[in-house]
Amino acid sequence: MASYLDENSRTCMCGELRAEHEGEEVTLFGWIANTRDLGGLMFADLRDRAGTVQVRFDPDYNTDALELAKTLRNEWCVAVKGKVVSRGENTTDRLSTGAVEVLAHEVHIFSQSKTPPFPIRDDTDAGEMLRLEYRYLDLRRGHLQRSLITRSRVNMMVRNYLEESGFLEIETPFLTKSTPEGARDYLVPSRVHPGQFYALPQSPQIFKQLLMISGYDRYFQIVRCFRDEDLRADRQPEFTQIDMELSFITPEDIIGVCEGMMRRVFKGVLELDLPESFERISYDEAMRRFGVDNPDMRFELEIVDVGAEVASSGFKVFADTIASGDIVRGLCVKGASLSRKDISALEDFVKIYGAQGLAWAKVNADGWSGGVSKFFDDAERAALAAKMGAEEGDVLLFVAAKESVTCASLGQLRKKLGAQLGLIDEQAFKFCWVVDFPMFEYNEDEGRYYAMHHPFTSPRPEFFEAMEEDPAAVRAQAYDLVLNGNEIAGGSIRIHDGDVQSRVFKMLDLTEEEAREKFGFLLDALTYGTPPHGGIAFGMDRLIMLLTRSPSLRDVIAFPKTQRASDLMSKAPSPVDEQQLNELHLAAKLKTKSGEEE
Repeated sequence: MASYLDENSRTCMCGELRAEHEGEEVTLFGWIANTRDLGGLMFADLRDRAGTVQVRFDPDYNTDALELAKTLRNEWCVAVKGKVVSRGENTTDRLSTGAVEVLAHEVHIFSQSKTPPFPIRDDTDAGEMLRLEYRYLDLRRGHLQRSLITRSRVNMMVRNYLEESGFLEIETPFLTKSTPEGARDYLVPSRVHPGQFYALPQSPQIFKQLLMISGYDRYFQIVRCFRDEDLRADRQPEFTQIDMELSFITPEDIIGVCEGMMRRVFKGVLELDLPESFERISYDEAMRRFGVDNPDMRFELEIVDVGAEVASSGFKVFADTIASGDIVRGLCVKGASLSRKDISALEDFVKIYGAQGLAWAKVNADGWSGGVSKFFDDAERAALAAKMGAEEGDVLLFVAAKESVTCASLGQLRKKLGAQLGLIDEQAFKFCWVVDFPMFEYNEDEGRYYAMHHPFTSPRPEFFEAMEEDPAAVRAQAYDLVLNGNEIAGGSIRIHDGDVQSRVFKMLDLTEEEAREKFGFLLDALTYGTPPHGGIAFGMDRLIMLLTRSPSLRDVIAFPKTQRASDLMSKAPSPVDEQQLNELHLAAKLKTKSGEEE
């Protein structure tokens, strides 16, 4: 017996129907979004990934179809045949298909559905944990479908653009060697090599450098990466990068490729024309003006250094801070209606980032009031007002501390105020490049330097000779692309000289033996005619999150993990049986709350 699909084919998608299709006979497949029985006249919304269209079942047109339609329930999977007709005065802007409806003469039920655990609609109030447990139902919601469709389109745009730009798409291994790259590796035990482990790659970094040494010149890959780290809304244990590496290039070449790719993507997805070049600021300037290395450029609230203006003030905290070699910086919040309670809440907020407090003052028509205003004389007030651009109605906020604390606390406070006071243009997309990063960052607790990006990043040439003399002063050939306060890409020119690479490893407290144990194959490869090369990696998930204005990465990933790195739908991770452990030469030892092993 022939199946329904042997004899019937879909003519178009539900969401594609428009006024120009009036009079056409169509066959649609999809899911029932809802039904409405108006006493003899029946309506149903039929949904597929392209959208939703209204179906009308009219007894004057086909009574059999009407009788079967009365049995339909939400989320049943069905086929509908009918004629596309105008909705006349009932046209609606709620649906992209709102000018027409399908007058049905046949319904076929592929399968029925149990009552879903939550309504399948964009405005569902179901909790995220429940929706993740039934992710296959959650993915029927329009917002998620549109996000994943956008993701697919971006993948194709990126591939086409990079292929046109001379890149080759080459896959790199998922089972590789554990190397220190800043986060914990996910380890995979080897069955055939007892007691030994593969690691899932945190990035294809070493392999893409080897491809340059192999002469492939321009490589890219849309690749899965894995990091075993604490999660949040914009982080997942497995994530996707648009990964690139190029030979015989400068940072300018890489920046040009990336800006062109972003122009292609934003024009294709949003019909938005991006500028020919994006703003660039140095790392030092970003920290000074915005307190962070991923500044949100959509609003103007900037951090101002007022050390010179307050060094001799009557406020002892400021004077002592400057005398000790630390800094005082502040924000001028224009026309802000901040109550004492509001400011107290902001003070608690900056303490999260290590600040001891938040000094403040209000600028009124008849002078300054509140907070630390009484400690400044008229000349000091005038100097501060001039430096900070303060006017009547503004509130001044200050932090006095060492530079790292001042940057972190005021940088995060700036972001918070931007959102809280509605300073951000939520419709804008503002890119900027942050360049000239420090090569190394010092860990005071461990008393040693770490690579700010990764150990394969090249110092700028002028620092090659005296790199060891003042590591904190060394600047790297590194660059990050920031969009709306989010780092969406990061990269660098790589070290192509084996001697320089060995010196960097030594500065990172890697002995020659440790460096050879972890990176021996790369060090060997660097001795065989390595071209100058560099690259960059885009966070695909984060880019799509921003393009679709989604609140979380989980909204743009088909099957994401929770903040505890678990999959509520498939119940992963999960125990495995004893036989599997034995085959891998492993034994599981779990610690109780008291720390004892079970």
